[in-house]
Amino acid sequence: MSRRLVHIGSAVVDYVYRIDALPAPGTEKTASSFAQVAGGGFNMMVAASRTGMKVVFGGQLGSGPNGDFLRAAFAAEGIATLTHPSPLMDSGNCVAMISGDAERTFVSWPGAESVLSLGMMAAVRVAPGDWVFASGYTLSYVGSRDALADWIEALPAEIPFVFDPTPVISEIPRAILDRVLARTNWLSCNTTEAGEIAGPGAVEAIAARLLSNHCPSAEAVVIRAGAKGCFVRLADGGAKAIPGFNVAAVDTNGAGDTHIGAFVSALSRGVPPFEAAGYANAAAALSVTRRGGSSAPTAHEIQTFLSHDDQSVHGGRQEAHFRQQK
Repeated sequence: MSRRLVHIGSAVVDYVYRIDALPAPGTEKTASSFAQVAGGGFNMMVAASRTGMKVVFGGQLGSGPNGDFLRAAFAAEGIATLTHPSPLMDSGNCVAMISGDAERTFVSWPGAESVLSLGMMAAVRVAPGDWVFASGYTLSYVGSRDALADWIEALPAEIPFVFDPTPVISEIPRAILDRVLARTNWLSCNTTEAGEIAGPGAVEAIAARLLSNHCPSAEAVVIRAGAKGCFVRLADGGAKAIPGFNVAAVDTNGAGDTHIGAFVSALSRGVPPFEAAGYANAAAALSVTRRGGSSAPTAHEIQTFLSHDDQSVHGGRQEAHFRQQK
């Protein structure tokens, strides 16, 4: 049976500037480095691919230098594109400013990835054993949200659907968000996004409300908390805080995407959810020690890291404490 990830999301070109601190309003900074890299959904796809899944892209790429750049990046990672390029526009881009504390600030410009129709997606066919992923970015675009929500709702019941609402969750119309959450089998979000959906409170209560009130079809929800790790709540009531790892972060860009990609890859191999979450924590920890959004480790690198995580070279595990969302 297939272990294929069908990614219905957006891929963009990231223009990454490293600076000591964000410039004050009306001032200018000179970056210490610059890189042009494939970003957006590409980071999650790379994480899944490097940990053993076959990955195909069912979103939209553009016609132009950005689209060409992304196609070359996809080809280098063995990721096939199922849809035809947009003849009308190029792929979008995102300016990412990475400050000295490894945190990120973004400004984005949407392109071909922001337009989807059911006709465009006709070539995206799923089969038994496939996993489907979508993110909130594609649902935030006026030109793609309705078609994508329709397509997700029409998925066969046996196809697992994974959803990440992303930081643009507030830009997704609630009716669209509710439709997608209702079909979600595995929800992965950060603590802020979880609170945006289910309201404030302790992480345990938020996770329980996500399952009972918003994701009735879900097998589990994963609430990510950066270096602290993640909290996993299963539909059967089982719950566990999975600790993160102490590492020297140099670039947190793409860490959440790496976490989701590694988590889905592990689940697709039959790894139990709590163990898959620990595997994803390790993948994300390794990714932040490297520069570049598509810095996801390979399966071998993750296993090697896990086999030595108690040694000082990796810094050991974090305590999994989660702050209450207000």
